Amino acid sequence: MKKQTRRKFTPEFKARVALEAIKGQLTLAELAQKFEVNPVMISRWKTECIENMAMVFDGRSEPTEEPVDVDKLFAQIGQLKVENDFLKKSCKKLGI
Repeated sequence: MKKQTRRKFTPEFKARVALEAIKGQLTLAELAQKFEVNPVMISRWKTECIENMAMVFDGRSEPTEEPVDVDKLFAQIGQLKVENDFLKKSCKKLGI
């Protein structure tokens, strides 16, 4: 007997189902049958979509990312390589 795992839905799928529920052209039962999802999940996604709809028009839709300091990353890589080589040599000397 195989262990049944939870299905994971993409945000795009959830949005599409929630939008169909908001349109109201089909009932929750019909949507559940169409998308093979529990009607309770559809109503949760619909509620979440309606509550967070204002964020679309917030103006800060793109999260601001901090600039990456490439030189600092290369320096860290170099230091880690030196430490790794040192540890390899030490392990060889100790016979590990």
